[in-house]
Amino acid sequence: MPEPTTPSPQELADLLRARARELDFTLFGIAPADPPLHAQAFKSWLEAGHAAEMGYLAGNAERRLDPRLVVLGARSLICVAVSYNPGPLPNAASTEGQIARYARSLDYHNVLLPKLNSLVEHLRQVAGRPVEARAYVDTGPVLERDAAVRAGLGWFGKNTCLIHPRHGSYLLLGAVITDLELPPDARTGSHCGTCSRCLTGCPTGAFVGPYVLDSRRCISYLTIELKGPIPRELRPLIGNWVFGCDICQEVCPHNRKAPPGDWPELAQRPVTSLPQLTALLALTPEEFRRDFRGTPIERTKRRGLLRNVAVALGNSGDPSVVPNLAEALGDAEPLVRGHSAWALVRLGGTQARTALRERLVEETDTYVLEELRLAMEDLP
Repeated sequence: MPEPTTPSPQELADLLRARARELDFTLFGIAPADPPLHAQAFKSWLEAGHAAEMGYLAGNAERRLDPRLVVLGARSLICVAVSYNPGPLPNAASTEGQIARYARSLDYHNVLLPKLNSLVEHLRQVAGRPVEARAYVDTGPVLERDAAVRAGLGWFGKNTCLIHPRHGSYLLLGAVITDLELPPDARTGSHCGTCSRCLTGCPTGAFVGPYVLDSRRCISYLTIELKGPIPRELRPLIGNWVFGCDICQEVCPHNRKAPPGDWPELAQRPVTSLPQLTALLALTPEEFRRDFRGTPIERTKRRGLLRNVAVALGNSGDPSVVPNLAEALGDAEPLVRGHSAWALVRLGGTQARTALRERLVEETDTYVLEELRLAMEDLP
């Protein structure tokens, strides 16, 4: 019986591409495991403090900048992307919360990683030799967007998102670092041109310039990564976003005709599709866990979500929500009480003024007392 033949690198790449199609990945590509194209830009971004409190980015920066420190002898990066584009969405009312599209479904980490591991298992089966490979979905020491650009999955947009000419930017990325040498795919040229809609459309002015995002002013960072109080000067600019933000993608022309994604696991859930802000503000810890278990929103914890909800209600301009915010002044979480105080001042009125004065007498937390003091100063 003849010995089984070992696939050539090109044959192996073709087998992987076919398996990626079977797994319903939207995009597939291969890049060499070289240092990232944007290595210096990433270093400069960190040095400028644009990562804000995301210390983990600096903590493993060396590994992010050299795949060979993650997988010994790394030769190739296998990159995949999945569209989570839900298609056209209804406009939110003033008392409805907006949640970033990717967070309206189950946690994508738990959805993508099993399929990416299945691709790795297939790689090991067909390689014809022992293979070192590690798969990551957004949580490992990999600059996924840089790798995806080099693998031909799109270009690095001015809004810092990966953009594909057909599928736009509503894409979730995964990467596999392997010691196999595979033929790389051709890169895609940039098609941003002179367009600057993402830069001028950001309400908080988070873009220092094209391709440079200051996380400290980004609504996604402020509503997810930031654990403490949202800076007071930025609260009015957040609008009704309560988890993440899509504005710099919504205004991108490349998303206008992008086809919807078709992964059932990434379908929107009713509880995350334009939820009523007053209902969110009234969530008990048990209800929060029940409604958001297994979704990205778990990441903010209840106190972070309700902090964001209080800000959104303050921005609603709707005085009918004053009683809801007044009740939230008694919440167990200082973060919720403090932001509710700010929101009451934004809405104003006799009932808001009375609630703030009553809370000022009862409050003992230093942070909330400062919020209440500033709130009282702002009252007409």
